[in-house]
Amino acid sequence: MKNHSLRQTILNKFIRYSLFLKIKQLLLKFKLFDYYYQTNLIGMLSILLAREKLSSIIDFIFTVLAHGLEHVKSQHLTINYYHKWIKNKEQYKSIHIHKAINNFEYKPVYSIIMAIVNNNTVWLNQAIDSINRQIYPNWELCLYVHDSRFAEIHDCLAKWRATKSSKIKIIAGREELSPARAYNCALKQASGEFIAFMSDADTISPDAFYEVTKLLNFHPEAEFIYSDEDKIQEDSIRFNPFFKPDWSPDLCLSMMYTGNLAIYRRTTIERLGGLREVYGAAFAYDLVLRLIEKIDPAQIYHLPQILYHTRSSPAAWNQLPAGETMHEMGKLALNDYRLRNDLPGSVTDGMFPGSYRFQRFYPDNLKVSIIIPFRDKVDLLEKCIVSILTKTDYKNYEVILVNNQSKERDTFSFLEKMSDHPAIQICSYDHDFNFSAINNFAVTRTDSDYMVFLNNDTEVISPEWLTAMMEHMTRKEVGAVGAKLIYYDRTIQHAGVIMGITQICGHAFRRFPADHPGYFGQLQVVRNCSAVTGACMLVKKKIFQAMGGFDEDNLPVGYNDIDLCLKILNAGYLIVWTPYALLYHREYSSRGDDRDLQGRSRKNYQRIIDELEFIEKKWGHYIDNDPYYHPNLTRLFENYGF
Repeated sequence: MKNHSLRQTILNKFIRYSLFLKIKQLLLKFKLFDYYYQTNLIGMLSILLAREKLSSIIDFIFTVLAHGLEHVKSQHLTINYYHKWIKNKEQYKSIHIHKAINNFEYKPVYSIIMAIVNNNTVWLNQAIDSINRQIYPNWELCLYVHDSRFAEIHDCLAKWRATKSSKIKIIAGREELSPARAYNCALKQASGEFIAFMSDADTISPDAFYEVTKLLNFHPEAEFIYSDEDKIQEDSIRFNPFFKPDWSPDLCLSMMYTGNLAIYRRTTIERLGGLREVYGAAFAYDLVLRLIEKIDPAQIYHLPQILYHTRSSPAAWNQLPAGETMHEMGKLALNDYRLRNDLPGSVTDGMFPGSYRFQRFYPDNLKVSIIIPFRDKVDLLEKCIVSILTKTDYKNYEVILVNNQSKERDTFSFLEKMSDHPAIQICSYDHDFNFSAINNFAVTRTDSDYMVFLNNDTEVISPEWLTAMMEHMTRKEVGAVGAKLIYYDRTIQHAGVIMGITQICGHAFRRFPADHPGYFGQLQVVRNCSAVTGACMLVKKKIFQAMGGFDEDNLPVGYNDIDLCLKILNAGYLIVWTPYALLYHREYSSRGDDRDLQGRSRKNYQRIIDELEFIEKKWGHYIDNDPYYHPNLTRLFENYGF
């Protein structure tokens, strides 16, 4: 009997492993994934096969078919890793939480607003049960249900009301309402100080309102609080965690990233007039856009915990009127935001469904100075200059070439050829190499209000690169703008800087394919970050000078761009990264890689150590906590992984 059982076990494992190999062979054959994603996705499938979770496998396959492989890759469906993370991180110690709640001075009541749009009693039971299991006790559920719903739905609600009569308010309607109108009907019954909208198919974490209350006791001024979220399958497997950044206004105008759990002050929602039906399924996006017009950004808080679980099954998606989609309604809401705020521009589709490009119009006569330091290496310089002159669609610019002790004949021949060009100014900085000092010197040679610091080892790809950067630089709240830089093998070199990874900082998504969407699409949308590289950085001259320019004394070569950006960020300005400004960058081609200096130059190696120590001491709080990067994401790599 034991031998038969053993043979059967071996046979089952062999069958599963064979299927695993077939899947892997298929993926490799069509080159669907880069290595990083092959490992995670195939690992996930093998785990599902080993656990015989057929519904999970089917759900995964249908996700690929419905949304495409790029979507799957961008969502990091690494279920096996995520389950380990959940087990290690989500440990609710009720005794400690109850003790903390008893010590809270501020204990508000939360009104959860729900509308029944699905005829699924299992999901509804799970949704209400997740509310009922809240460790924090001060909540009420305000729920709208249409009379024509299945009898099982009404029986389910009756059972819950019988056990929680004081906490559950059911509003029965005689007509089928749109989700927005149904939520508004339930909202009228709310008495809590704060509001949370919740789908009848979703669930929330047991500590959700405890975490919100803990934050409110430190920040009672909060008007809008949002948490991280993930998805939940029909077999209750959780996956697809979205670890969000702190408040990022440009990301919000690119996609509805705040999502759920979202907490609003009830009086503010009432002043705004509640939800608006005209925006269909995008009513929540419209609400957020109207809200951020009325409150200070300092009143927006992000809770870096997974507190909301969205049902992933297609059956949980709301049925919309013919021709109406979440994407189109979101675009309408965003354009109306633009009109209300009198912002000249346009709202168009982004690079993937659910994303948008909010373009600003601005005067086209603003002069920009493009500052390019160099020392010989004329082959690089010529490609850079020619690409600017032949591809840039922005008209009013000048190029300032700063010669730092060049010696080669070919260099001077090229400079002589360029000297008569009306858009080019050539000057010399005849001192030892100091990147900060060279650029500070060049700034004194221009009368432009806007300046691009550009490396000589870059090459323009998209004609709109400068136009796309200037549309953000002309905003009063923006202090610096960065571009999307790629290597010649079409992989990412720079997509914004993340503080605190790979020691001091690193480039987001480095070595990802150039057309990869990134983590939840963040490689394909305009967003905020803490810093951008000085290899292609646009700044206002007035702000640059107010910040003291680049630090010539402490950061002559490295980290001067990071220091400048953090000074700008610390002064209250935004740093913007845009994927619509696209250039090649041969990183380290001009001066070499600092990482190779230890064995070649003791003096330069000591300079690197001094710069590292300086930046770490000065900006340790940003290194420890980058507001645009999540503490649950890796600090070892640049891939937004666990």
